[in-house]
Amino acid sequence: MATLKETTVGSTVKVRKINGEGALKRHIMDMGITKGVEVYVRKVAPLGDPIEVTVRGYELSLRKEYAEMIEVE
Repeated sequence: MATLKETTVGSTVKVRKINGEGALKRHIMDMGITKGVEVYVRKVAPLGDPIEVTVRGYELSLRKEYAEMIEVE
């Protein structure tokens, strides 16, 4: 099981599952990150927070905690 946080910069991965419950999971899904969608990792800040990604043509910044909740393949 790999998470989005472990993905290298410049990689495109497919979301397998979103772990977590309630408001955090809903917030991730509201950003357009759902099962089966492809996520391109553009940039990671020096300390690992935030992680900048492209999802469905939109550029987003994800917190490290959110990236740890997203399983990818």
